[in-house]
Amino acid sequence: MKNVKIKIARMEKNISQIQLAKQVGVTRQTIGMIESGDYNPSLKLCIAICKELGKTLDELFWEEDES
Repeated sequence: MKNVKIKIARMEKNISQIQLAKQVGVTRQTIGMIESGDYNPSLKLCIAICKELGKTLDELFWEEDES
C-alpha cells in the first residue's frame, strides 16, 4: 500500500527524498520504496522519519480502517 502521507509531509516541509534519506541514514531509494509501498520500514526508521517530518507514528503510518 502506498504511503502518500510521508510524501505529503515531506513536500510540506520542502524536503527531497535525498535530504530525508540523509537525515535518517538510509538511501534515497529506501525512501522512494517506502512511499511507493514496496518496503516495510523498521520501527526505528519509522520513528526517525516521524521526527524529521514533525509528525507522529499515527499520522504517517497508521492505516485507516475503511470498513
